[in-house]
Amino acid sequence: MGMSSGGAGGWQSRRSRRRAPPVMAEINVTPMVDVMLVLLIIFMVAAPLLTVGVPIDLPQTQASAVNQDNKEPITLSVRPNGQIYLGDSEIKYEDLVSKLQAVTQARGGFEERIFVRGDKNANYGQIMRVMGRLSGAGFKKVALVTEIEQGG
Repeated sequence: MGMSSGGAGGWQSRRSRRRAPPVMAEINVTPMVDVMLVLLIIFMVAAPLLTVGVPIDLPQTQASAVNQDNKEPITLSVRPNGQIYLGDSEIKYEDLVSKLQAVTQARGGFEERIFVRGDKNANYGQIMRVMGRLSGAGFKKVALVTEIEQGG
């Protein structure tokens, strides 16, 4: 009786001839698309909540909305106690023009749109003082922001 000692025809040689399965070189994008869609929905819901930085009680008017271009306008807010905010940060009246010029030079110069949000309980003279300072500095597109009148 003869036995094979694992030579050329044994089970080990058959095993060594098998190749490993090829490595998959493609990226499965389906999970990435799912994550991106979820993030898109989250940002679409959260974006309107981030627009107002300084709490201001705006006056109401019957005027129609102003057509806006796609650029985000610069926003100045005047609180009832006379504090002035550029975006979310408080600035002094004396620094108003210099800070605005620094911001607008990077964006569009004196043609940049500036929105003044004056609280309805703020001193009218303080709001006009801010607008006069902007106009005197050469800013051409300055507008007051109000809310649309409810009811009547």
